[in-house]
Amino acid sequence: MAIQGIAKERIIEICETYKKEPTPLMMILSDIQKEFGYIPLDVQEIVSEQTGLPVAEIYGVVTFYSFFSLEPKGKYVIGVCLGTACYVKGSQALIDKVLEVLQLQKAGETTPDGLFTVDALRCIGACALAPTMKINDQVYPKLKVSDIPDIIKEYQTRG
Repeated sequence: MAIQGIAKERIIEICETYKKEPTPLMMILSDIQKEFGYIPLDVQEIVSEQTGLPVAEIYGVVTFYSFFSLEPKGKYVIGVCLGTACYVKGSQALIDKVLEVLQLQKAGETTPDGLFTVDALRCIGACALAPTMKINDQVYPKLKVSDIPDIIKEYQTRG
C-alpha cells in the first residue's frame, strides 16, 4: 500500500505538530495509530523523513509496543488477557473459544469481514477480575468459556 495525497499530508501535519518536542516519536506514532488504525512501513518512512530518525528505530518502537500495529485491525479488537492471574483461571480456554467462534487460527489475526481482530494480551491490570477480556475499551471480568459466543454475537449484531 502506498500512502498518497491527503493521507501523506496528514501524516506530515502530525509530524509538524510535534517538531518542537525533544522526543516526539511516541506522540507522532500514537496520533497516526489513532487516525489510521495502523502504522505500515511506508508511513514509518514518511515519519523518518520528517523527523530525521532512522526507519529502524521507528520500526523498533512500532513492533515493541503492543498498542501499535503494522497491519489494519478490525473494528472490534478482542484482547484476551493471558497474564499469570488470568492464565491460572483459564484464560487460554477463553482465547481458544474466541478463535473458534470467529474461525481464526491464532491470535493477531483479523476476520475476513474486518470486524474483529483477536490479540493475546500479557496483562490488562485487572488481576482481581480474572479471567478478563477486553473488546476495544470494554472490560469483561470473571469470564467463563460459555460467555464468549453471546458476547461476540452482541458485537456482530452491531456490525
